[in-house]
Amino acid sequence: MAGLRDKFIAACVQMRTGVDIDRNIEDASALIREAADGGARFIATPETTALMELGAKRLFANIVAEEEDRALKAFQDLASELGVHLLIGSLAVKVASDKAANRSFLLSPEGEIAARYDKIHMFDVDLGNGEAYRESKNYQAGEMSVLADLPLLGLGGKLGMTVCYDLRFPHLYRQLAQGGAGYLTVPSAFTKPTGEAHWHVLLRARAIEAGCFVFAPAQGGTHENGRETFGHSLIIDPWGDILAEAGTDPCVILAEIDPAKIEDARDRIPSLTHDRAIIASDTPTDV
Repeated sequence: MAGLRDKFIAACVQMRTGVDIDRNIEDASALIREAADGGARFIATPETTALMELGAKRLFANIVAEEEDRALKAFQDLASELGVHLLIGSLAVKVASDKAANRSFLLSPEGEIAARYDKIHMFDVDLGNGEAYRESKNYQAGEMSVLADLPLLGLGGKLGMTVCYDLRFPHLYRQLAQGGAGYLTVPSAFTKPTGEAHWHVLLRARAIEAGCFVFAPAQGGTHENGRETFGHSLIIDPWGDILAEAGTDPCVILAEIDPAKIEDARDRIPSLTHDRAIIASDTPTDV
């Protein structure tokens, strides 16, 4: 078994998911295999790995409950075959007749579900350029943060699981880091305009604030349903340095992960232990 400070290879899979679930499973599996062939022992795929569908009628015609999900079963078998920790960024799983969960799955090298996380923050926005999203219309928000163990890698820290829009809520990442996370996953499908403006700075900030490695596999390019996503999957170290970055096309990025960097960054800037209570003023103060 690897030691707590042993280096390892991590990978992010970038996709351009379409509306055909079986083809998406095939495309994702080929990229996951490529990552494993490159030496990756931890591999992460983006949000909505198996289906990119915005319309409610088509979405609910294609999704099922977790225990019936053929994509999840295929990825469990693949994790077991390859002997890797596999994070499936998210799958839409039916939790009610008119609601889905945007659920992230961590699969063990034995193909078991090691952890699951339902996206907490719903992307309900009007971007001002004609793009508007109401994720809460079709999806049920999660309520609990999730920390997961990665025992076979001997990572020296836990994995904090998040999804896409969660990235804009820094208190979630601070809670995960203070709870023991040394690694954060942010599988995403950022829009092109929000990605161009905020993707890199937000991810680097979360890595720096938390003193954690960040794995951010992304969707990229123009999808079958017409949606355009930003791409630029990233692997970032706890000092905020970008270790690997994709463009906009489907691909795999790899980076060597040195767990010692977590302790080093936190020793240099120990802000996780410097929280103080802040008392809000009820009335404006004259200057």
